[in-house]
Amino acid sequence: MDFVVSDLAVARGGLVVLQGVGFRLQPGRALVLRGPNGVGKTTLLRTLAGLQPAVAGTISAPPESLAYASHADGLKAVLTVAENLAFWAAVYGTGAAAVAQALQRMNLAALADRRAANLSAGQKRRLGLARLLVTGRPIWVLDEPTVSLDAASVALFADVIRAHLAGGGAALMATHIDLGLPEAEVLDLSPFRSDGAAPAVAGGFDEAFA
Repeated sequence: MDFVVSDLAVARGGLVVLQGVGFRLQPGRALVLRGPNGVGKTTLLRTLAGLQPAVAGTISAPPESLAYASHADGLKAVLTVAENLAFWAAVYGTGAAAVAQALQRMNLAALADRRAANLSAGQKRRLGLARLLVTGRPIWVLDEPTVSLDAASVALFADVIRAHLAGGGAALMATHIDLGLPEAEVLDLSPFRSDGAAPAVAGGFDEAFA
């Protein structure tokens, strides 16, 4: 089933930042969000992931189909690399095979027994992204996934994305880096930018503190 967004408006700090956003993301496809800093890319992704309410519009996706990766890696520092992935595999019910595959695909097998607290920034990022592989979910929503990654790791992650698409998955990404995915479509959010004058809700509720 397609991931469809229609006439969506989203807010940051109690003010609408984007309005009228719409797209259809089909299985096997990737969509890259572009726009200047502050345009609302992260706010849009957070809304699509269900972490904050939309101001207006509709979001239609199959139940339990989205996996979200934000700027934060979301790691448990006291657990090892393998234990972190095993924790998430248990949450999503995907099992040990998914953990083994994620370790291999994200080049983390040699670090499996190392505590997350002792990883470099790039290693932590790879581990954070490896969580996507243990979710078993078809639609990946990614906010600047290549932060802290070197060129080799960016290429590695691009291969993971490409394999995910080939398997019928989909990816929605906000990134300034060329991942080498010429098949990816691009959506420039600049035309959907609001003037910021309209309050998101009566009473000026500030979702930044939600």
